[in-house]
Amino acid sequence: MADTAVWAALADPHRRAIMALLLERPRPVGEIVEECGLSQPSASKHLKVLREAGLVRVHQQAQRRVYALDPGPVSELDAWLEPYRRLWNAGLDALGSSLDETAGLQQPDPSKD
Repeated sequence: MADTAVWAALADPHRRAIMALLLERPRPVGEIVEECGLSQPSASKHLKVLREAGLVRVHQQAQRRVYALDPGPVSELDAWLEPYRRLWNAGLDALGSSLDETAGLQQPDPSKD
């Protein structure tokens, strides 16, 4: 099961926004600040939580710190969610079948035109 720190990190909408940005490509802190509309201290705090949860990694690039997603914890989370996704998909399939049957019952009979 996914680590509690991962769940706690992803509970915050600002951290999810940062994750979405990093999904596109690695980014320096300044760019994350600008794109998310956060202050530098706030962005740093959120990045620290994400880093400690193992969701992002950081490397120094000259004077900049560049953050990137670490796919490991995300794949663990995905594996944990898989049974729920199957349950949800089965329910949607049943709903789709029911709607198809209902639509078939309501189709006008072309021979009565």
